[in-house]
Amino acid sequence: MRAKKLLTAALAAMMSLGIMSVDINDTQAATRAELGAISVSKKGNFKYWEKDSEAKAALVNYVKDVTNPRSKNFIPVEDRIAVFDLDGTLICETAPYYFEWMFYIHHDLNEPNHRATPAARKTAQEILDAIYAHKMTLELDEKERYGQAASFEGMTPEEYAAYVKNYMNTTYVEGLSNLKTGEGFYMPMVEVVSYLNANKFTCYIVSGSERDLLRVLVDGVMDIEPNHIIGTDHTYTTANIDGNRPDRFFLKPDDQLLRGGGLLELRLQTNKVYAIKREIGKQPVLAFGNSMGDSSMFTYTITNNKYKSAAFMILADDTVRELGNPSKAEKIKATADQYGWTTISMRDDWKTIYGDGVERVE
Repeated sequence: MRAKKLLTAALAAMMSLGIMSVDINDTQAATRAELGAISVSKKGNFKYWEKDSEAKAALVNYVKDVTNPRSKNFIPVEDRIAVFDLDGTLICETAPYYFEWMFYIHHDLNEPNHRATPAARKTAQEILDAIYAHKMTLELDEKERYGQAASFEGMTPEEYAAYVKNYMNTTYVEGLSNLKTGEGFYMPMVEVVSYLNANKFTCYIVSGSERDLLRVLVDGVMDIEPNHIIGTDHTYTTANIDGNRPDRFFLKPDDQLLRGGGLLELRLQTNKVYAIKREIGKQPVLAFGNSMGDSSMFTYTITNNKYKSAAFMILADDTVRELGNPSKAEKIKATADQYGWTTISMRDDWKTIYGDGVERVE
């Protein structure tokens, strides 16, 4: 895998220098502009789902029912709340791992303008090694969270956003052909968001990934407002606070907002439910996820809901167009069937994932 990573980087460098060229019409994934142009009508003119998809039919039938004023299941517009996980639900999480994790590791190990401490570099390398060895632990998970917070300490929000944009536009997904990390959105799920928007649902992202990173990543691809993105929060500080308590410090016009090095709250598992209650204030009627980490959000959505509700679980079972794991997908499907969640098969329900030019590479 590492050799492949070096080869990919070398090929990218050769292309940028004009030493090598490719026919992008044959190999390119859907660009961010093309993703942002995806539009599904109120009636559901989906292009990237299989015509006979039972999961798509379940979603369409649900939406038709709850938006019909004559139906007993009608939901008023103000209560049409849909929540989405991000990684593995809307965007690739096998690249070879979560977008934000690879982003942080790149910053501490490969960014020439950032001098991470020896201890920080050691931690980042330890996490990267565990990713490639498929030996991630809860301890390393926690190290990553705090390492990521510290890695970008001292950046202004504008500097951070610019760095996210540069990373997502210049790095490539490993294991899949010709797919930039910022283009790794699932085209059928972008359609789902567009379809729900057309039917006057309000869509939220509720993710364990860092909130400000998500706002940059999603901008221009899906019509989800920045204040409808709920993610893990890191601390902020100001240049001149000098150890004072923020609740007793008056921000001056010449001061500067900076990223702190702390972590406020991880939006994982049941914390997603708490965040939904605090930030949305209403029980969702639709929930979309891809792992048991979303099960709490599913349970909250479909349990004791005064409205008809549903949960959809995406299965990463495609081994040709994605880095799917059919065995794991089967276990998740069994759990979904047990709890009444509708499953979406990448392999069977989607005509394409990232565009026809993207395939798995060995």
